[in-house]
Amino acid sequence: MEFNYSGMTDIIINIKEIKRDFKLGSEIVKVLKGVNLQIKKGDYVALMGPSGSGKSTLMNILGCLDTPTSGSYILNKNDVSRLNDDQLAEIRNRDIGFVFQTFNLLPRTTALDNVALPMIYAGKSKIERQNRASEVLDQVGLADRKDHHPNQLSGGQRQRVAIARALVNQPSIILADEPTGNLDTKTSVEIMALFNHIHAEGNTVILVTHEEDIAAHAHRIIRLRDGIIESDERIK
Repeated sequence: MEFNYSGMTDIIINIKEIKRDFKLGSEIVKVLKGVNLQIKKGDYVALMGPSGSGKSTLMNILGCLDTPTSGSYILNKNDVSRLNDDQLAEIRNRDIGFVFQTFNLLPRTTALDNVALPMIYAGKSKIERQNRASEVLDQVGLADRKDHHPNQLSGGQRQRVAIARALVNQPSIILADEPTGNLDTKTSVEIMALFNHIHAEGNTVILVTHEEDIAAHAHRIIRLRDGIIESDERIK
């Protein structure tokens, strides 16, 4: 079943004919071959595809970690397709909250300071950073772990810190790359319950996953194959 865009409002991601080529020696490898995609505010999307499908490349473009070879990417009504590195960094910090499989926490820094880090780049004062970081750690159930370092936390707790960090600047989009890939089944269920709650609070969530049970939490599943969107289905 193809997803019907008619009548949608509040489009925050609008990708048109995105192509991404990579040069390997004398060869040009075409990874994305003309992707068209719209995501609206408050959507809950799982992005899936086998190895080599272009899923990771599309995720990097969605997250403003990379720019397309051609095509346009409108994020919050701004064309980010051709921004330079500094402009992309500003967009990433303001509009996108990242959650990675490997957590990407600073090992010698407390949970509170890890969460507050994006606010430094946003130019917030120390008191603003500490208050907001404390607030989001409370929201993810870590009120009693704020002064702990990552090596004092379980895998699930580290991922909660990473989720709190993603939320701290109140971004337009939460982009999670295999967020349960390093977690056991019980902890994965807990983390997905947290993502479900985050979405229910009105956040736009994009999950990149190869696991069908994780994708089933989303309301819409987009499948890539060979650099194009193979299917786009609303399931809830």
